[in-house]
Amino acid sequence: MEKFSRTSSWRISSPLWSLSLFLVAALCMDPEYDYLSWNGGHTYGKPQYCTDIPDDLRLCRNVGYEKMLLPNLLDHESMAEVKQQAGSWVPLVHKACHPGTQVFLCSLFAPVCMERPVYPCRWLCEAVRDSCTPIMEAFGFPWPEMLTCSKFPTGDMCIAMNATSTPESPTSGLSPVCPPCDNEQSIDAVLEHMCASEFAVKTKIKEVKKENTDRKVILQKRKKVVKPGNFNKNDLKKLSLTLKNGADCTCQQFDDLGTNYLIMGRKVGKQYLLTGIHKWDKSGKFRKALKKLKTHKCPAYEAIF
Repeated sequence: MEKFSRTSSWRISSPLWSLSLFLVAALCMDPEYDYLSWNGGHTYGKPQYCTDIPDDLRLCRNVGYEKMLLPNLLDHESMAEVKQQAGSWVPLVHKACHPGTQVFLCSLFAPVCMERPVYPCRWLCEAVRDSCTPIMEAFGFPWPEMLTCSKFPTGDMCIAMNATSTPESPTSGLSPVCPPCDNEQSIDAVLEHMCASEFAVKTKIKEVKKENTDRKVILQKRKKVVKPGNFNKNDLKKLSLTLKNGADCTCQQFDDLGTNYLIMGRKVGKQYLLTGIHKWDKSGKFRKALKKLKTHKCPAYEAIF
């Protein structure tokens, strides 16, 4: 079992940013920041200890430190549980909706080993939430209650990012790419979109039209099912999908309606949301992704969201 660090100030450096953690003695004694009180008085069956961040904890790979605390700050007592729950968030980090997304999430899933657990700053939570919620909503997921930002501290004793190290914003004036239309043809990108989806079909697009802040995607009647959903034949024939908040973002796939696409979606309420669209490519990478789908184990999104 590793010993906790007693350092009063600590800094982590990484290629994209540096994190600053300031531990103020007076605040350390404040019960507001006590581990158990923050978790509503929950008492763990296991004592806290430090352990190495495993290589297969993809969410926190290259986060900038090597050891984490268990139980973590989300009530996960075992590494197996951490890996299972953290896997749901890897696609969001890959979407790069905010430069602090990985830092914020890892401070909870894999908190750095200190004498006392230290939480992310409330403002960091709010910044990540405000930037990433639109992307999550595009896939039909709300910002989860377990990450309610009002739970986190506002003082100096918290994990933050240096504003000076934040990567530059994309050039203004350019329409962002709609999240489901991110056309990276890598195996991981296809698998991540597929895991966030309840069904997938190979088909062509008949028509795309704006509906308020969304876009409605009407598909051709002829479809080949790749991942079955809870459809009957009539539902499948007249299937149309909604690109959530997609009225003003860019989707290059809509420029070529004569092409076959792998189109993915999930049902949220009465709508079928478009969660992914990839050109049906005969290249090796795309075929490998389709083949890997048969054995790929997706994270349990429902357990998080």
